[in-house]
Amino acid sequence: MRPKGAIQQLLFASFMATAGQVVTVESLAEELWGTTPPKKMNNALQAQISRLRRMLAHLEPDSVPRITATVSGYQFRLRSGELDAQVFLDSIEAIRTGVGGDPRRCANDLRRAITLWRGPAFGGVVGGPLCQTAASKYEEARLSALELLYGIELKCGRHARIIPELTETLALNPVQEQFCRLLMLALYRSGRHIDALNTYRQFRHRLNEDLGVDPSPTLRWCESAILEHDPALLGEPALAGQTGVRI
Repeated sequence: MRPKGAIQQLLFASFMATAGQVVTVESLAEELWGTTPPKKMNNALQAQISRLRRMLAHLEPDSVPRITATVSGYQFRLRSGELDAQVFLDSIEAIRTGVGGDPRRCANDLRRAITLWRGPAFGGVVGGPLCQTAASKYEEARLSALELLYGIELKCGRHARIIPELTETLALNPVQEQFCRLLMLALYRSGRHIDALNTYRQFRHRLNEDLGVDPSPTLRWCESAILEHDPALLGEPALAGQTGVRI
């Protein structure tokens, strides 16, 4: 059940953003009302807290109250493994720690973790600093997980399989260079050399048009390596150590 009303949704998202930590009254007020809080802010906040408590009590009539007041603010009690975002972060960290093991198993574990994402963080609720900081952290972790996944898939030889996924991922994140590089490698290793070069040139044009910058030396090296059919692109060590580029 989703809280009704923008303020209630913001309040609930603020508690989820802090993952069970105590949130100060001042921080909650900023999340809910920004720089224009109501005149009787404490009373207004208490009213919103009470309303959220009633909704939660209706959903969990036999449960210990979720929201407790502290000296400095409020705390939303979460059970272990209950917050998808934290489960996701913990899963990615565990996979990254054990990435030296079976790569196929790591790839499968990553795919399962990534399925925890069902849309934008907090259901698209923008919120204030608490929600925005948490949403940025989760989105960064998601992109890092995708980068790790596709890198492992390349090592497993699943070049052709991930081309559609990488193409979509790059389209959704058009200035994220890591996905351009991975797509170029997947295309090249699938025998689609021209498509790999076109991917680079389209990305370079987009960077120039949108940000006024050029691709990094790493990405420029990938273009040159494709033109020269450099064996380093196939995972061989030749030249990779000399250029400082790791595939």
